[in-house]
Amino acid sequence: MSLPRQANFSADIAHEIRTPITNLVTQTEIALSQDRTQRELEDVLYSSLEEYNRMTKMVSDMLFLAQADNNQLIPDRVMFDLRAEVMKVFEFFEAWAEERNITLKFNGMPCLVEGDPQMFRRAINNLLSNALRYTPEGQAITVSIREQESFFDLVIENPGKPIPEEHLSRLFDRFYRVDPSRQRKGEGSGIGLAIVKSIVEAHHGRVQVESDVRSTRFILSVPRLEKMIPETQC
Repeated sequence: MSLPRQANFSADIAHEIRTPITNLVTQTEIALSQDRTQRELEDVLYSSLEEYNRMTKMVSDMLFLAQADNNQLIPDRVMFDLRAEVMKVFEFFEAWAEERNITLKFNGMPCLVEGDPQMFRRAINNLLSNALRYTPEGQAITVSIREQESFFDLVIENPGKPIPEEHLSRLFDRFYRVDPSRQRKGEGSGIGLAIVKSIVEAHHGRVQVESDVRSTRFILSVPRLEKMIPETQC
């Protein structure tokens, strides 16, 4: 990593961690300033634990990106069924989707790709989590696999408010948010899409986003193998 990027990396971590640490200190000081019941103290501790967990995940994600910046992100190279990884992520988000009355749909056939299945699952997880946040209740998110000449396109499509065109090229920048005011309202750390890009590029693929009044579509293009998995194997 170059010196300017190292400086930016350190500044990013300091900026993102400063606010939650300040909140934790303030919350603890208030809790200690007067007598509290055991239940009230437990509530404070649970709230603090949630913030600590969020910070732990953020630091872990930043270290992941640092590996990518230093060309140390070396994925495993195994053959796996991309559709099967999508189904695993669907199962993980099933309860959240049902709670919001959102349908998860899949279109496409099984296909073999070469790479790191856990990394791909993480990328799909980040994109589906993002789609669930912005999909109106009662609507559907569609994940599809499209066969191209040299690539498979994995498309995550969700309805909702379109993303202004001037923001599209920066969505994969770490900590970039279309609406900065939503940062502390359960919108995630702001580096999920940067991780997606790092994972896809580590597999010699590419990622892009399209958005219009109909839907927003994130497209992961990964190099294809010569043959599809026969339907009888799934």
